[in-house]
Amino acid sequence: MADMDNKDQAELDPADMEDVEEVEEEETGEDVNSKARQLTVQMMQNPQILAALQERLDGLVGSPSGYMESLPKVVKRRVNALKNLQVKCAHIEAKFYEEVHELERKYAALYQPLFDKRSDIVKAAYEPTDEECEWKADDEEELTEEMKEKAKVEEEKKDEEKEDPKGIPEFWLTVFKNVDLLSDMLQEHDEPILKHLQDIKVKFSDQGQPMSFSLEFYFEPNEFFTNTLLTKTYKMRSEPDESDPFSFDGPEIMGCTGCTIDWTKGKNVTLKTIKKKQKHKGRGTVRTVTKTVPNDSFFNFFTPPEVPESGELDEDSEAVLAADFEIGHFIRERIVPRAVLYFTGEAIEDDDDDYDEEGEEADDEEGEEEGEEENDPDYDPKV
Repeated sequence: MADMDNKDQAELDPADMEDVEEVEEEETGEDVNSKARQLTVQMMQNPQILAALQERLDGLVGSPSGYMESLPKVVKRRVNALKNLQVKCAHIEAKFYEEVHELERKYAALYQPLFDKRSDIVKAAYEPTDEECEWKADDEEELTEEMKEKAKVEEEKKDEEKEDPKGIPEFWLTVFKNVDLLSDMLQEHDEPILKHLQDIKVKFSDQGQPMSFSLEFYFEPNEFFTNTLLTKTYKMRSEPDESDPFSFDGPEIMGCTGCTIDWTKGKNVTLKTIKKKQKHKGRGTVRTVTKTVPNDSFFNFFTPPEVPESGELDEDSEAVLAADFEIGHFIRERIVPRAVLYFTGEAIEDDDDDYDEEGEEADDEEGEEEGEEENDPDYDPKV
């Protein structure tokens, strides 16, 4: 048998032997890749390594690779010509965004009658007809006529038991509470005020004027302030910066201005009164001092930090303005056009679905890593 085995091995086709060798090399490569992935995961979980890596990457931003310096002078000259073409492209792109802004203005006028009707329904200025109220929900598709009639009777009974509400109570407050970006700004003392919010509108700058947009918050008369309208205006720039034209990536918010809120005495939720005890160093007597200090509130949104002419801000102000710009843009682009879907939560479910997909991918990756660890003979789960 041993002789036959040796004979079989001797008669193996050289091509077959090559195949065997290649398979062995591939298996070895997989082991190396597996260990490399494990090492990468361990490194990426080390905050010190991550910080050092980030510092290194930050140092590379904007730094020349040395390749340009190695080019012949005649080639550098042609690259400069390409850069000049790129600058012209940036200016054309700026014109494109200016026309987009004009289109936004045009279609905002077409949307507005629908938004006005939405506002009238919310604040009970208009009662929609039966035809306007017809809506086939997904969960009603499979219901029989008998089940639909039973559900209708139950709803009517519930309505009879409750007081007849006007319009859609707390519409905008519910929208705000349903959106994480906005609910993070809300404090408990803001909610009674926002119950009086009746509408939010977006107003674009007039034709020929510098690019900007305003958010207009309409309130019904209330006990907290005398204003019926609070505004926030965002100034935008849609042209390349002469000192850095390649950084242009469309319109950017350059600054914003709020408005003065005429608070009723004792109702200003953006301020709070605190009492501190002070002890006299010499006599040892104690006195109580009352101070008024800023208070967390959604209504601080209307008093953003002022941007000095130099454009330089401290880190805290920069962070506040960056968050402010994000919120203003989100209200303009998402909240106002799709308010009812944020009220019902449907828009939020769509947003969550996007994140769930990413989460599933991450889970799959984690599962692969766990599987690789289990298949690794050197892996010790106790470590």
